Amino acid sequence: MAHITDTEVFQAFSTYATIVILKMMLMGPLTGYFRVTRKAFANFEDTHMGKTIEEKKRMIRVNEDVERVRRCHQNDLENIIPFVVIGLLYALTGPDLSTALLHFRLFVGSRFVHTVVYVMALPQPSRGLSWILGMVTTFSMAYRVLTTVLLL
Repeated sequence: MAHITDTEVFQAFSTYATIVILKMMLMGPLTGYFRVTRKAFANFEDTHMGKTIEEKKRMIRVNEDVERVRRCHQNDLENIIPFVVIGLLYALTGPDLSTALLHFRLFVGSRFVHTVVYVMALPQPSRGLSWILGMVTTFSMAYRVLTTVLLL
């Protein structure tokens, strides 16, 4: 297995997978930032900023900005995990480096664009197009995996 991890494709995959996973992990702190700045919490124990019980109770609420970041994070989970799994299998099929880099860069770029567009509430179809680009990229890699190693 040591020779597989030494390939440029695997190293590229490792780099881009790490970047997109770190981006996904940063969505948690971003949600926390929005909760604190909007004073919108899900749990009473998080309302320690409030001075009175009434003020703390008002902080237990749903805020559209917080929910927008949470939905963006959920979308990351739904798309980045399949990319990492399929991308690993794809890297193991031995694709050309330039083709692999194109796939990895398109996916990672699409996720960063998706996040900016989602959090800033930019008009459609910008978010939809960035999501579609990421999905098509992942499906393209899955197609390569299946056509290379299909054993039914």
